[in-house]
Amino acid sequence: MLFLDRTRRLLCDDRGRCFHPERRRWLVLGGPVSGDPVEPAEAVTWLQRDSGRPCRVPVGVIGARAAGARQMETAEAVGAGLAALGLTVLCGGRLGVMEAVCRGAAEAGGLTVGLLPDDDWREANSYVQVPIATGIGVARNAVIARAALALVAIGGGTGTLSEVAFGLQFGRPVFGLAGAPRVEGVVMLDDWPSLKTPLCRKVLAL
Repeated sequence: MLFLDRTRRLLCDDRGRCFHPERRRWLVLGGPVSGDPVEPAEAVTWLQRDSGRPCRVPVGVIGARAAGARQMETAEAVGAGLAALGLTVLCGGRLGVMEAVCRGAAEAGGLTVGLLPDDDWREANSYVQVPIATGIGVARNAVIARAALALVAIGGGTGTLSEVAFGLQFGRPVFGLAGAPRVEGVVMLDDWPSLKTPLCRKVLAL
């Protein structure tokens, strides 16, 4: 159970711990817990939008460049959902799922970052707000997995599979939607509503 004390700007749990936004960890402060009970998504939204101490560590969204309609719709919904929570979207910056998630996030007022494989930032899709031309080719897949707080895979083939593998190797939580590669360690879910709570729990290190 989570409790939010908006007056003292504290997010606590029923174990007597308070969440430290900069350290991304729970600290035992001792003393009584006070505040209104909240769900993980509400807690994340407060941390990112109203706490005064947001953390912009991104959520990586990976997936098919040649995506189907369901995957594009799912990616756009995920992007909009991440933006609503105040979370940053990190992706490969190109087409398909990458473009759809950036479109959903950008149109919902969120921040989008694209790590491009080539050396020209102008190759990014038009919804990427922070294009980073790495010039390292597919090695950028490892950078995305390393940099992300969590990974969300939407459909995808061998490139997505490599990012999933890197994410698991780096100890990142990986969620799969809309035909993502089924690999041991990936939490398979149906859509954004089913993803929101487990993702927020990971963001909060619960």
